[in-house]
Amino acid sequence: MCVVRHPPQSAKPTQVLEWDRGRQRRLLDELAAEEPLEIRVGGTPLTVTMRTPGSDFDLAAGFLLTEGMVRRSGEIARIAYARGADGEANGNVVDVSLADGVTIDTSALARHFPASSSCGICGKASIDSVRARDVQPPAAIFSVDPEILTGLPDRLHGSQRIFGRTGGLHAAALFDPQGTLTAIREDVGRHNAVDKVIGDALLNERLPLSERILLVSGRGGFEIVQKALVAGVPVVASVSAPSTLAVQLAREYGLTLIGFLRGSRFIAYAGEHRLMLKSTV
Repeated sequence: MCVVRHPPQSAKPTQVLEWDRGRQRRLLDELAAEEPLEIRVGGTPLTVTMRTPGSDFDLAAGFLLTEGMVRRSGEIARIAYARGADGEANGNVVDVSLADGVTIDTSALARHFPASSSCGICGKASIDSVRARDVQPPAAIFSVDPEILTGLPDRLHGSQRIFGRTGGLHAAALFDPQGTLTAIREDVGRHNAVDKVIGDALLNERLPLSERILLVSGRGGFEIVQKALVAGVPVVASVSAPSTLAVQLAREYGLTLIGFLRGSRFIAYAGEHRLMLKSTV
């Protein structure tokens, strides 16, 4: 598979005015970049999503996988930034070429998937759509120590390179059962960050993620659980609350869903059988 890269800018400096207890000063601040990314398949526009530039090919590959358009890395022949009329690569347009003989559902193309950095793929949040795609439950043979879980947010925060500069990004990270960080991606949209980290695993042939914990900043929404299930993730944790539909989906498929993972506390909403508990409560 050929991957043609053109590094984008994930953070941008800007002049600001700081007011602090009556004192004011002008200084240079950094903002997390938010720009549209158009994903094309074979030159045909598929979707536009607002994202933080960086790991764009991971994002495109993860999106195609989690939306059911490809199932394995071998179905992707090439990913590149599209070239404009001047012949220069456009850092906001990614074109995915599929392998010979691979086709995707043209009805999916017709939807064009309007998306934003905050809402994910609006209008698709239904458990029926997951059932229709024959998504399989994650591996049952996986367990995690609660003490390991409580240490993950600090490791996530300490590894957020762009967040440390801008303070304005979500993150998705993968950890092994011992709590070792194996992958992390950042984005203004939490669902984009998840697609990026899953896309990286897809392109590097590390799927299914049957021995990984997915931790996301913010809340654990339906789209996060749905994407995790497609990638084979058995445990999803978030530092905030899950939604009702996320909990319903996790319980139906036997995924372990953790919310409010902060300090020494968390709440298990589904799949507590994977937690190495000392006693039954």
